[in-house]
Amino acid sequence: MRDARIAASCLLLILIGLVSCSPVELAPSNETPLTPTEEQMNIDIHITSVELDKSFYKPGEPVQLSVYLQSGEEAPVDAQLDVVITHLAEVVDQFGESLSLASGDQVATFTFTPPGVAPRGYGLDLHLKSASGAELDLASAAFDVLIHWTQTPRYGFLSDFPPDRPDVDDTIAILTRYHVNALQFYDWMYRHEQLLTSQEPYTDLLDRQLSLATVKRFITAAHQRNIAAMPYTAVYGASMAFYQQHPDWALLKANREPEFFGEDYLVIMDLRPGSPWVAHVMNEFDQVLMLTAFDGIHLDQYGDPKVGYDTDGNSYGMAEPLAAFINETKAHVLAQRQDGAVVFNAVTNWPIESVAPADQDLVYIEVWPPYTWYEDLHDLITQAQKLGGGKPVVLAAYIDPSYEYNIRLIEAVIFASGGGHIELGEQDGMLAEAYFPRYKKMSTGLTAVIHRYYDFAVRYQDVIGPRTTDVTQDYSNRIQIDGVSTSPSQRENKIWPIVRESDGFLAINLINLMGVDSPEWEKLLENPPTSLGSTTIRVLNVDQDVNRVWYATPDNEYLFLEPLEHMVVEEDGNKTLLFEIPALQYWGLIIIEWSD
Repeated sequence: MRDARIAASCLLLILIGLVSCSPVELAPSNETPLTPTEEQMNIDIHITSVELDKSFYKPGEPVQLSVYLQSGEEAPVDAQLDVVITHLAEVVDQFGESLSLASGDQVATFTFTPPGVAPRGYGLDLHLKSASGAELDLASAAFDVLIHWTQTPRYGFLSDFPPDRPDVDDTIAILTRYHVNALQFYDWMYRHEQLLTSQEPYTDLLDRQLSLATVKRFITAAHQRNIAAMPYTAVYGASMAFYQQHPDWALLKANREPEFFGEDYLVIMDLRPGSPWVAHVMNEFDQVLMLTAFDGIHLDQYGDPKVGYDTDGNSYGMAEPLAAFINETKAHVLAQRQDGAVVFNAVTNWPIESVAPADQDLVYIEVWPPYTWYEDLHDLITQAQKLGGGKPVVLAAYIDPSYEYNIRLIEAVIFASGGGHIELGEQDGMLAEAYFPRYKKMSTGLTAVIHRYYDFAVRYQDVIGPRTTDVTQDYSNRIQIDGVSTSPSQRENKIWPIVRESDGFLAINLINLMGVDSPEWEKLLENPPTSLGSTTIRVLNVDQDVNRVWYATPDNEYLFLEPLEHMVVEEDGNKTLLFEIPALQYWGLIIIEWSD
């Protein structure tokens, strides 16, 4: 028993005179999966999936829950399906339905209205029981209540807009299962400098045949699921034909030649405030917002040039013009959409000091070298959170979905750091590179993992999400794990604690880098991290009274919090909190509730 082991350790310390111990504080019991009984093993009934009708819910909006079940029994079997809704470890609501499950598939549907508190994440736990009360199956999921998607952004993408695309509704339904609540419509436009055209269908600059009718069908389908639609635009890219019509609008190099992007693919235009290019682009944005139902503007740049020159050869920095462009775009968006959003791509984290505090709704960073370590992902997020005044942060960190071990660690680091990750789109597609149409498909196994990780991030957003505060540095030398390094100076072969603080709670995320032979997130891992079994955790210099301690992990099928028995001991005049976690694969979450 874990409490017996901790108590025995404490007794030993007392006997040798090192510490004095406070009484063992037991957290309240919570339901956990039991060893299958003979009855459970002999009844072939399972929960196959849990689906929600929207990506998130606005206050007062009802939730429609569908639970899909499968029976291998020839004769009908009586069963009970119970639904438990939680906020962290507290039960918010519970209800159920008696079922008679015959051979084949069946769906049970529920409609309920969650509390109107927003923003807030909730857990869903489904318990399928036999007529005698034996647990036949369990399933976990999550949902959240938000006022606006930008409070907890889960950004996805779309990139294929051919005429008469047949799978629009199905594509959006799949993205809803991941709780994706906004979509970047990538390269949907006619030209970079002319977003709309009267042609239908039309051919873009790369000879792809596109359809505005398909784009509009996707927008409508997304809105039905509370998913925002954000159109990709480039802040200063124009075709060669447009440049030839307006040669004096171009951004110049030191030799007074125009700046090109991709040889002669695009020409970079001068976007300083008051320039004719800015007036032209703002008019394009106005047209898009008037003639479509897009929910704002997504702004892209190319990371270079960082300096421009005027016709007299005078140089000027690009950081402040980009921030001014964001602010002007926001003003145009708000003139058309009261709750419209603006997102800007800080390529390679540049120029983050200028654009993070600008008038955009979240901070979006496209990750490139030199940001190659797992720790860089955390540092990018926490720096942007501070510079942006608490704005949510989304990273575009591209990796091939065949790198499944890497992906689990990347997700763990990003979500544990309070960030979001634009990666999911199309039909279980994942962004493998910066040109979105070359996305790749996830394996069936990876889709199940990503479902759990997104459920986990939604469920526990109130203790690890964007509205919490990073205190990792404060705890860098205060968390100890038996026989394992947690050194902040060590970049691999360790357990890395990422710590977030919220009102009344401390969340310790354990990222498992044991056996990981490289600290670089893009370097293929041939093997998963070395798993830990039951392990003692010590949190030093605890200066508040502890009420309860819990543990959860997205590496389990069931996502609810397991209460941990814990103890506070005195060491050299300071308090140390001790408890044991049952296991660690990739990502484990410890939640400490303070008494006050």
